Amino acid sequence: MAAGRLVGVVPNFSEGRRGDVIEAIVRALAVPGARVVYAEADPDHNRLDTTVLGDAEAVRASAMAGTAEAVARIDMFEHRGGHPRMGAADVVPFMPVRGVSMDDCVALARDFGRELAETLGIPVYLYDRAALSPERASLADVRKGEFEGLRAAVARGERLPDFGPHEIGGAGATAVGARAALVAFNVYLDGTDEEAAKQIARGVRASSGGLPALRAIAFRVPERGGMVTVSMNLVDHETTGLRAAFDAVAARAEPFGMRVLESEIVGLVPGSALAAGDAEYLRLAGFDPERQILERLVAATEGE
Repeated sequence: MAAGRLVGVVPNFSEGRRGDVIEAIVRALAVPGARVVYAEADPDHNRLDTTVLGDAEAVRASAMAGTAEAVARIDMFEHRGGHPRMGAADVVPFMPVRGVSMDDCVALARDFGRELAETLGIPVYLYDRAALSPERASLADVRKGEFEGLRAAVARGERLPDFGPHEIGGAGATAVGARAALVAFNVYLDGTDEEAAKQIARGVRASSGGLPALRAIAFRVPERGGMVTVSMNLVDHETTGLRAAFDAVAARAEPFGMRVLESEIVGLVPGSALAAGDAEYLRLAGFDPERQILERLVAATEGE
């Protein structure tokens, strides 16, 4: 893939356990002109995180193919997992990588969202930079109540989608957005008190007066013995970095008698977000720089 205009799309799917379904989705994403540079299934969260790089039309085709495969294979009425979710293809955010503006990605996301709803007949919500209204800029607000809560709200005529049917079936709904590269960062604590973890998340996130440019939620992970995790998105790592987020969680966990066991970066991370010694300091588990640092994958893509 030669150097040029490069767009990323980061589809997240509500499947992290069934190998055949995971393989089918990843295969579907690999359309001509698009390269799947990252695919990681998390059985605890029951979620598949992927990243695809290519030109705008290639990543659009990739996202459509992957979403179609997920919709055909995942039944949200049966889905259970630690991570908040509202659809088989839960979120599909586009991001500028090189030679592409955020406005380009906003237009791409809005066109794709409309096409997705028309092609697959699923409800689509636009979020983040692509949102059509301020109250849908936050993914957490769009996904509030998860699949079950959103389905009930739509049935009452509330929280209707931007595109697609005003009814949520087994494929759920999909959030389509445009955003800058962010860092998805989970910190696992050694306690099982979910309410305490939620208080910690409230204390560190920007919307509650915590650290700027940081979003956070918390939940139990039954597959890990019921331990809790504070799951964060660092939307501007130059404003609030990984160490600051880690330290804030650790400090707020201490009064509850909890400590950090380990952390993880989900998906890709800009190289500038990590400094020497961070892997040890953050107790990062399973981090692979060759597979997870964005710039290295872009360089590898250009060599193809």
